[in-house]
Amino acid sequence: MTNYKENLKKITTFIFDYDGVMTDGTLVLQHKGQPLRTANVKDGYVLQLAMKLGYNIVIISGGYSKSVENRFGSLNISDVYLSVKDKLTTFKEHIKKHNILPEQVVYMGDDIPDYRVMKAVGIPVCPADATQEIKDISVYISDKKGGQGCVRDIIEQVLKVQGKWMTEESFFW
Repeated sequence: MTNYKENLKKITTFIFDYDGVMTDGTLVLQHKGQPLRTANVKDGYVLQLAMKLGYNIVIISGGYSKSVENRFGSLNISDVYLSVKDKLTTFKEHIKKHNILPEQVVYMGDDIPDYRVMKAVGIPVCPADATQEIKDISVYISDKKGGQGCVRDIIEQVLKVQGKWMTEESFFW
């Protein structure tokens, strides 16, 4: 396997699944059926920092809830695709619309619905607790679990490789 860090120099776009990547995959169901999810503040910080530095941030999730929409709205992330049944088609449409090459993309997923997209991107990565099939196709497996900083882990690596970590922009939320 080649050193994936060399390929991080090409990255312009981060695409993330939501449940199991930005969350620990646990859904707490309320009596009216609306699921509750947790979010990692450190992931949120680095997502907004990456956007401020000019990176594309995209969310492609099979799930949906108003709280997820609100979370990304508060972070000013507009490329959010929820209730997606075919992630590969959504991915292809998005990169075509925005003139992004697959080798410029990091995709972090954790389970089978992410598999086909991960096979199509330059840098497929996953959290420590991803399914084995996803680990098998990932060029990097974070030491952090879903919802516990794996998003920050991969974004921070890209920013460091590209010389954009701990710049003046880092200090302002």
